[in-house]
Amino acid sequence: MSGSLPAADFQAIVRVAHELADISGPVILKHFRKAVPVENKAAGGAFDPVTKADRGAEKAIVQALAAKMPNDGVVGEEFGTKPGTSPYQWVIDPIDGTRSFIIGSPLWGTLIGVLRDGKPLFGLMDQPFTGERFWSGDRASYHSVGGGRPQRLKTRACASLEDAVLASTHPDLFEGDDQVAALNSLKAVARLTRYGGDCYNYCLLAAGFIDIVLETNLKPYDIVALIPIIERAGGRVTTWTGGDAASGGDAASGGDVIACGDARLHEAVLRLINKA
Repeated sequence: MSGSLPAADFQAIVRVAHELADISGPVILKHFRKAVPVENKAAGGAFDPVTKADRGAEKAIVQALAAKMPNDGVVGEEFGTKPGTSPYQWVIDPIDGTRSFIIGSPLWGTLIGVLRDGKPLFGLMDQPFTGERFWSGDRASYHSVGGGRPQRLKTRACASLEDAVLASTHPDLFEGDDQVAALNSLKAVARLTRYGGDCYNYCLLAAGFIDIVLETNLKPYDIVALIPIIERAGGRVTTWTGGDAASGGDAASGGDVIACGDARLHEAVLRLINKA
């Protein structure tokens, strides 16, 4: 929530975020489903892809922010941190789901989040190929298609693990016996488990189609924008131990994150995976 932040200031942040999404979308789309070169940022046999679409979109966003919000800080996946002098920090993932992007799947999005004094204030996820956009207002979250009329998002009621739909990006991202056991314990009781989706899963949770998203080793740019979208749609987002997902996902330590549409389900998930 924006708390004591004047409404006009919050609306300025919302407006600028939408403008940034409008700027970055065309930069990305000119490379989507094209033969774009893929670099690997990881070492030691791992695979962490990046393309000129990722870098071009982040560069366009950072340049626009320098003109529109020159005093604010920026944290980006590709170009790192630019300190600011205001209480605000923009947290950018130009393409969350680059693996999906490079195989032509539309299950990726641009994440634009804003922290105020280190706390998530606002979030937006833009999927320019499908024309979908999800974002948080001051007290609610919204979804639009093709720039059409915004529709309010609402998570669905689901108190039981046995009735829940579980989503995660990929089981190979769960490392070590404890993480694998946690995933397997949830899979064993959930009604349905689906893999793939990255940021799109969280937005489907906010829209009431998924009940649990379980992920590991997230960075701030993976989750900051999504927290306000989910929470203002009625859901909860924490670390696996129930802590602050925004600070728990710092770049140094990584963050293991649970998002649930129903607070009762969230408590049940925490109990189950912390016994696993």
